[in-house]
Amino acid sequence: MTSSLETWGLQDLAFVTELVTSELVTNAIRYAGGPVGLRLINDSALICEVSNPSQTQPRLKHARLTDEGGRGLYLVHQLTEQWGSRYTASGKTIWTVQVTGDGTE
Repeated sequence: MTSSLETWGLQDLAFVTELVTSELVTNAIRYAGGPVGLRLINDSALICEVSNPSQTQPRLKHARLTDEGGRGLYLVHQLTEQWGSRYTASGKTIWTVQVTGDGTE
């Protein structure tokens, strides 16, 4: 993934992209099992898509201070310009959008 970002001149997005991708893939494995697909798209913005076989849509939660989990999707929400999910024939795809260096989407 990092090599793709470097090739595209988007290495400044590597930390956030790795964090967001890690969270989405971990959730997909934890809650849906496999297989899990990952796709990065460099268009007018950087789009990250994680697909899994579950039909359950993700829910943004607000974890309490004492909760051990439940902050991952909140981080995704805070670190990306947009995020969402869509149903597919084989499950769902969760997608995120990050603004690229030129400030356009």
